[in-house]
Amino acid sequence: MSAPLFYSATLGQPGSILVLDEDNSRHAIQVLRLSQGSSLSITDGKGNWAEAIISKADRKHCGIQLQSVQQIQPPKRSIVMAISLLKNRNRFEWLLEKVTELGVTTIIPLRCERTEKETVRMDRLETILISALLQSRQAWLPTLLSPQPFADLQEWKLKQGVNLIAHCENLSRNVLSVLSSSLPDQILIAIGPEGDFTSDEIEQALAADFIPVQLGGTRLRTETAGVAAVALLAC
Repeated sequence: MSAPLFYSATLGQPGSILVLDEDNSRHAIQVLRLSQGSSLSITDGKGNWAEAIISKADRKHCGIQLQSVQQIQPPKRSIVMAISLLKNRNRFEWLLEKVTELGVTTIIPLRCERTEKETVRMDRLETILISALLQSRQAWLPTLLSPQPFADLQEWKLKQGVNLIAHCENLSRNVLSVLSSSLPDQILIAIGPEGDFTSDEIEQALAADFIPVQLGGTRLRTETAGVAAVALLAC
């Protein structure tokens, strides 16, 4: 069985002592029943992965000694998902959890013309990303940007790589046909809100060299489309 995985924003060198925060300390000692000498793994979400042992089994200030630290290479393909905020907070949080598990690189919440929700708690969303990172045992935490107006797409689109926009109009190619060609290592896909992007937004994206795509033969909820897109692009 793999050693339990924890997150810390910073790691030290092998042999150094790191003190877990109170939440992680409680989880290690009270929930997982780890004790002095127990093994665990820890990542900083920036590609660093350490193996460690508990040096002080304290439920508020658990000390761990790093045994080894290695750098995990990032995924070969960088996947940026720019997606409308959702009115239903739970559905948006579920979306972030699943695309993190699938290996998304960057998440850009969008405010589109038909977006019904304008605000979001960034601290809560970061916590969800970290939890999904640990669940899927990855070393790279997705970058989460603050919400961006869709109209500012020249600011948030990729300057290098391919920009895709998924919408429900009939002129789009299925994303599978786009994937059949050779894609660069940097891809952004934009996904609209309930009710889809407006015609003006689609025209704005096409004028900015976005490639229009569809994600299949059925109409998907926004959060389903986000998961489907990342799963397809990560293949």
